[in-house]
Amino acid sequence: MAPAPQQNSSVAALAGGLAALGIWRLMAVAAPHFGALILMLRTETDFGSRFCFLLTWGILNFLFIALLRRPALSGALSLTLVVVLVLLSRFKHDVVQMTANFVDLMVIDRDTAAFLLTIFPSLRWSIIGAGLVTLPLMYALWWLDPFRIRRLPAAAACLACTAALSGYAFAWPDEAWRGYYDDGYLSKFARSGVTAVSDFVAYGFMESDPAASDQLKMPLVDACHPAGRRPNIIMIHDESSFDIRAASGVKVPPGYGGQFKSYDGVERKFLAESNGGPSWFTEYNVLAGLSSRSFGRFSYFVTRIASGRVARGLPLALRRCGYDTLSLYPAFGAFMSARNFQTTTGIQRFYDAHDLHAKDVEPDSFFYDKALKLMAEQKTSGTPLFAFVYLAANHFPWGTKFRPELLSSWKRPGNTPAVDEYLRRQAMSANDYAGFVAALKKKFPAQPFLIVRYGDHQPEFSPQLLDPDLDEAGIGKKLMDYDPRYYATYYAIDAVNFEPVKSPAVMDTIDAAYLPLVIQEAAGIPLDPSFEEQKAIMLRCDGAFYSCKDGAEARRFNRLLIDAGIIKGL
Repeated sequence: MAPAPQQNSSVAALAGGLAALGIWRLMAVAAPHFGALILMLRTETDFGSRFCFLLTWGILNFLFIALLRRPALSGALSLTLVVVLVLLSRFKHDVVQMTANFVDLMVIDRDTAAFLLTIFPSLRWSIIGAGLVTLPLMYALWWLDPFRIRRLPAAAACLACTAALSGYAFAWPDEAWRGYYDDGYLSKFARSGVTAVSDFVAYGFMESDPAASDQLKMPLVDACHPAGRRPNIIMIHDESSFDIRAASGVKVPPGYGGQFKSYDGVERKFLAESNGGPSWFTEYNVLAGLSSRSFGRFSYFVTRIASGRVARGLPLALRRCGYDTLSLYPAFGAFMSARNFQTTTGIQRFYDAHDLHAKDVEPDSFFYDKALKLMAEQKTSGTPLFAFVYLAANHFPWGTKFRPELLSSWKRPGNTPAVDEYLRRQAMSANDYAGFVAALKKKFPAQPFLIVRYGDHQPEFSPQLLDPDLDEAGIGKKLMDYDPRYYATYYAIDAVNFEPVKSPAVMDTIDAAYLPLVIQEAAGIPLDPSFEEQKAIMLRCDGAFYSCKDGAEARRFNRLLIDAGIIKGL
């Protein structure tokens, strides 16, 4: 019976020690962990994501403890970072339908901050205010914290959590399509860190062969001498547009489908590299003439990464042939570094929503009218013009009626409300385009024009229409496998006072990266060495680019561009 007094005295001593520390100091240590537990249960949906959350929470806490030795302050700092990540991730999902991942940190730039401060002018003062409140609280936690933990054990625990997270992420990598789900913010961010760093170490931002057996010749500035008259070229980005008749059972209005045909009556397919949202994938395709898929896990950030690095594309090729180049963009130029990217590919005059005085989402006629005005100013010089007109009226969501006063005679064909609204907006786009062509003929009666339109991707609801019997996992697998049914839109060639040049490159089905080549061929523009090489790839791969030979042709071509100094820092 002798041990009992010792046990009782130990318990009493522990209780006395805890009482001496004070309830507030103990709460300061425990509260961040309790808050993190609630956050985990509310945002993480399964065992794997919660396990990754706990490992990441351990990494953050032990890292701060190794630096500061104070667990209360370390917990508070960790919770602050996690809460900020969750808020930013939810904001990003609201804007671009994808949660934050580790690559956001790897490619962070001034454009990102500029975009946030543009759409949230008060954000700067909110950050300052949060800092003024947070710093005193952190100092109070520093003073209240009763514990001091040795740095070496904390560092070892941090490394152990990192190793466990890395092993789990490699063994069970997160499917890329889960990035479109509005949950699992911290776990997806942490797992993407493991895979992104691994991929970056393996091949950098962009895939390319380690060496090439041949080289590209650098194009001469004055080597472009087209036969005949150079047409003005207008490239039109038709937002979220595809022939919805690809899905069975959809009712369409009379006359539907004419807008997808070219001047010769042929309807041609355009294989985009995104579905349902990221228009900047196709923006990269049609300006740089390259594949976003070469960037692997980094493809979502393709325009931000390519800015200042990929000095190749349709506008640069046309400038070599004496063209002036301009672009009309429906959002702020800092979004996904659009202004810097388009300038890198050769756009001389870039007009964003602010420059154009656009108010929220504008109908297509708004941008066509602005384009006509800018072209009228430019045509006084007599220089041929390339204009990139980026439309946005058919952007999601389709659950609300866009500008109901427009096309008031529209009658619903009888589909779901979202599909009928989508068809209504396509009809608006077709009418606005017809008005634009009529205005070109009237304002520039003697000027030749080549007009090329393309659908940048299918709408986000298209997979459910194409495969109504598949669940989310089945659709996600088809998206990851690049099922062409989910990526096929259209491209159409029209002309005013000009006869498009016949070319084997103007195929019935092309990958998006070939559109700059098709435009130059149809316009009769001599190709520079890089586009000559790409044309050879196109002909032997029958219109496929990245998918040809499991990416081998694209990797070889990227290496040629790197060796020629056209692509730098990738």
